[in-house]
This record gives sequence, C-alpha cells and structure tokens, in this order.
Amino acid sequence: MLSDKLLARLAATGRFAYGSPRALTISPDGSLVLFLRSSGPEDPVERLWALDVATGVERLLAEPAEGPHDLPAEERALRERLRLWAPGIGSYATDGSVVVYALGGRLFRVDVTTATVEEIPAAGPVFDPRPSGDRIAYVSAGRIYVHENGGDRLIAGESHVTWGVAEFAAAEELGRHRGHWWAPDGSALLATRVDETRVRRRRLADPSRPELAAPEPAYPQAGGPNAAVELHLLGLDGARRQILWDDIGFPYLSAVDWSEPDRPTITVLDRLQQNGRLLAVDLATGTTLPLAEFSDPRWIEAVPGTPSLLAGGRILTAVEADDTQALAIDGTVVTPSWLYVRRVAGSLGHDLLIEGSEADPAEQHVYRLGPTGALARITHEPGVHSALTGGPTVVLTSGSLETARTRRVVYPGGLVQDAAVELGDLSAASPYRPEPVLDRVTEHRLPSAVLYPSGHVPGEKLPVLLDVYGGPGYQAIAAEPGRWIRKQWWADQGFAVVTIDNRGTPNVSVSFSQAIFRRFSQVTLDDQVAGLHELAGKHPDLDLSRVGVRGWSYGGYFAALAVLRRPDVFHAACAGAPPTDFRWYDTAYTERYLGLPEENASGYDGDSLIADAPRLERPLLLIHGLADDNVYPLHTLRLSEALTRAGRPHSTLLLPGVSHMTPDGVAENLMAIELDFLRRNLR
Repeated sequence: MLSDKLLARLAATGRFAYGSPRALTISPDGSLVLFLRSSGPEDPVERLWALDVATGVERLLAEPAEGPHDLPAEERALRERLRLWAPGIGSYATDGSVVVYALGGRLFRVDVTTATVEEIPAAGPVFDPRPSGDRIAYVSAGRIYVHENGGDRLIAGESHVTWGVAEFAAAEELGRHRGHWWAPDGSALLATRVDETRVRRRRLADPSRPELAAPEPAYPQAGGPNAAVELHLLGLDGARRQILWDDIGFPYLSAVDWSEPDRPTITVLDRLQQNGRLLAVDLATGTTLPLAEFSDPRWIEAVPGTPSLLAGGRILTAVEADDTQALAIDGTVVTPSWLYVRRVAGSLGHDLLIEGSEADPAEQHVYRLGPTGALARITHEPGVHSALTGGPTVVLTSGSLETARTRRVVYPGGLVQDAAVELGDLSAASPYRPEPVLDRVTEHRLPSAVLYPSGHVPGEKLPVLLDVYGGPGYQAIAAEPGRWIRKQWWADQGFAVVTIDNRGTPNVSVSFSQAIFRRFSQVTLDDQVAGLHELAGKHPDLDLSRVGVRGWSYGGYFAALAVLRRPDVFHAACAGAPPTDFRWYDTAYTERYLGLPEENASGYDGDSLIADAPRLERPLLLIHGLADDNVYPLHTLRLSEALTRAGRPHSTLLLPGVSHMTPDGVAENLMAIELDFLRRNLR
C-alpha cells in the first residue's frame, strides 16, 4: 500500500483518467457520439455510452457482463500495442446502427436504438469483431469467421498462419492495428494473411512461476526476417483472391481504406520506410494501380490521414516544404510554411479539418482547409486541441494548462457554437494545477520546461531531476495538463524537474526531427546536456552538483546513457525498460532511424550501451518488467551482466508479470522506489 497520499490517489484514479470519456466515434450520419467511460473517478471498468447529438442526452448502452474475462492472446497483444490497461470494454466497432465488442473472448452485439445487449455464441474466443448490417466478422485463434442468421461460417483459416490480425511491426510501429475490413455493402472482406514462420521467437519466461509454460511470441529483430504479409479479398461464399503489389520492394502494408465501394486503397512502404506508394485495388483482378508515390532520403514521417484519396480522385499527401510538414493535393502544396501539420482529422463537407502547430510546438490547434486552399484556425484558446468528424458533427478535445482539465465538446451541424454539447467527464480533479515554465533553449531552440516545488522560495538551491523521454515519435513539452501531474509530484518531493525535447523528437521542424538519422545517442546526449546548462543559467536555483535522471523505454535508455557517458553532468539514474542495444529491438522502428545493422554497424555500435559498462561510476537503478514483449528483459539483463563482469556496482529491479505498461499502481510504487534511490544518491 502506498503511504504517499498523492501517489495513492494517482493509482486509485488511473492517473486521474478513470471516468474520462475516451475511444470516441461519431456515427456516419453524425447523430450519435459513442464513447467509453467508467462510472466514476475510482472505477476502472469502462462501459459503452452514446450521446444523442440533437438532444445532448447521454445513454448507457452496455456494461461489462459478469463472467470470466480472461483475454485471448490477440486481445492481450492489442492492448499492449495500444497501451490500454483499464478493464471492461477495451474497444468496439460500429456501423452506426449496431455496436459489437469482445469481452474476455465473448461476443456482444448492442442495438444502438434500444440499448439492447445480446451475447452471441461464437466459434471460439473472439477478437476484433466488426459489424456490417446483420453480419459480424471476427477473428478466433487466427481464423476469420462471419456470424449471420444465428450461425458462424469459417471464411479463412490455416494452421500455420494468422488471418485478420495486424502483425507486431504494423501494430507497434506503423499505426495499423487492424487486419480485416468489410466492403461498404457487406458483401466481402479484405483481410491480412500473416506468416511468421521465419520470424525469430523469444521466450517470455516468468521465473516466479516456473511451472508455467513460457509464451514464445514472434519478434522481428532488427536486421532479421519480418512476417510475410499478404492481403486477400474474401468472398462470403469462400472465394479468395490475393491482392498483388511489389511486396518484395514494399513489404510493409501500413494502411487499408475501403470507404469507396469499388475502389479500396492501400498504402505500402519499403523496409527502410524511405519510399511509399498509395495503390488502388482492382477487385476484379486483384492487381493494384499506383495513385501516388512519395519518398524521403531519411525516412517518411507518418502523418495520420495521409496519403488518401479525396473526392473527385484528388490525392492528398504529406510533404516537406520549407522545413515544415505540409499537405499537398495532387502534388501542389496547399498549407502555409508557418503551419506544421500533424494530422488530418477528417472531412467536414468539402473541407478538411487538420491539426497542427505554428511558432510554439507546445501548442496544437485545429484548422479548416477549404477546397480552394483557404485556411481558417478554429481553436483559439491556449493548449492542445484535436478533432474528430462524422457527417456534419465535430468533436473538439481541448486540454489547457490554464484549467488543468480536458474538455470534449460536440458541435452539430458543422461547428455551430450555440448548439454545442460537452461530454460528461467523471474523472477526479487534480489536487493542483502544475505551472511548468516553458522555454526554448540553445541554438537549436529546444522546447524545455522547469517545474518547481509548490511554494518554492527563490534563492533555495534544489537538486535537479531530468525527467526525460527524448526519442522519436513522442513530444514531452506540450501545453496540456495530463503530462505534468506526475512531474509536479516529483517537484514537490524537493526537486527542480527539468524536461527537454532534444532534436529527434517530433513537431518542431523536419530537420529537427531527422537530426538523429543513423545515430541516436550523440545528438540526444549533446542536446540534453546543453539544454540543462542553459536552463541552469536562467534558473539559478538549479543545483547542477546534484543532477538525477529518470525515464522509461527510450527515456530509460537515455538515463543509462547519461550516467555512463556523462558522469560529470549526471550523478544518479533510474533507467526503466531501456533498449540497451538496438540490434535487439524491432525492425520497423530501429531500421527507420538506424538502417540495417549490416549497413550501419558503426551507428549501432555507437548507440549500444553494453561496451560502456566498465565506465560506470555513478549510481544506476535498472528496472524492467519480465513480461515486456516490446523492450524484452534481455536488454536490462545483458547490461546488468556486462556491469557485473566489469565489477561495476549497480541496482537491478525485475518485475514478474509486468509488461512494458505499468498499470494497477505499479508505476506509482516504482516512483516511490525511485524517489528513495535518488534521495540516497543525490545528497
């Protein structure tokens, strides 16, 4: 049991997220907003709700049924990839009139109009059910079934392959979490066929339970084989046709879109993700026709919503223009150079809604882009704003440091202000409003923040805690409340908490993001050290003789890197789930940035921490979950082994049954352990 009241409160409230609406979906006609939400601030169990857009009335549609809720292997894997830990209804799918979901491998159908919930007998444990009228497609044990007229029909299944499930690389690194798609009229399916025969297997043994058989999931290790992925058109009568493209040159299937009845599209990438194609599928022959090709000499930065086919056959792509991420239609740039585009949120009539940032990357706003290129910003309050569209309805989600709350406002009829309805948020309020001092530092204008203890008196020197991520794909400095609450807890333990987005992190400029091409460690370390020193010049209460560093995943990698290579700057480190040698990490992430190991041996060598083990002279706490199937425990264990062989004292904390996520209070208990470690070593 946690003795610290705020840590206990963080754990009990799911970090103040229980009771917040999430997983929002707007029905195709815009009349309903579906969402998941628990019943209150200390209830983790998520239920299915619907908001009637016209009346503003919320209705409970479905509660988790009683009974065993053991998850099928595919569902456990998906929740890991999506970082979902709340129990209850984790995800759902809808065609507007019905909703289907799986719970503990059982299949449920909800009539949206009557809120009638029906459990449907299935052929086996159910994963990823998807409705189309009276039909439901689902996966069970790697086979695709269709339920119709009270019965289940096997559509595709083989003993040595998996049908209808996204492989690891797609789900973890490419943003594709699905493996099967209905035709708009429900007459057929597109589905992946995944053969992992050649992919390396890794055991995830639990030493605390040696009587259990160890799972052996397939893991595509950098430089090694990937899963062989095919796409097939499946008829409900058993007919099957493979969709053909150059899968040797473009092995990654990153997106499938079947919103147009006769012309589905797919997006494919080459292995290093430097070249991609948007392809139209000919359903009659299974062949594909290139609609657009795109490339980048370093890597293609994924912009959700692109590439895509617009009305009238126009092609929307993301391109680099004047060092910013821009949108182009049929090759012509249509967004201004001062806007960094992050996502295409959807369409509103003939217009597009897009998310992006201007001069300050800590803020994100929503913009409306007309067919003639006219651009209008539709969010104006400071903070981070995002959008969701469906028919004429828009939901704007807005978080602000000014209010320390996130609001979700539904606008019917195309952003009509006086008809707006706010979704109810039942989450607990934060006990304080963090006030990070945001800044841009060094010649590279690194986004940064300093958080002081509540009630800090200027002139009182404080030990420094660098709370860091630093890797590609995640921006730590953002003007939204949720990411600062735990940092404020650290500050209130007596630290000046510093966070810096070094080059390599997203949403500043293209050259800023791509500065770590073919080598992670040097730019990351140089920027964090330079930023820390400049901040200390601006904030004289930062005591640089006592600097600790902590992080998880890539942040854990940086924490270990910091004390190994710059002990003159960093005096103690807590490294959680660190990838200590990227040769052991996955293909799609690692090769995107570092290339193939045989072609960039010096880059992989330079980023590995194993050879640095004899240099350790500062206290280092290594933490790793033994059920981590993303950054496998071998990373921490091999670094610990190297440190031990070099005679370098260190601490290692291994967590049986804990994956890359740290739910159910594990993260908060770890914070208490890290605090004790840092206090003892930063005196």
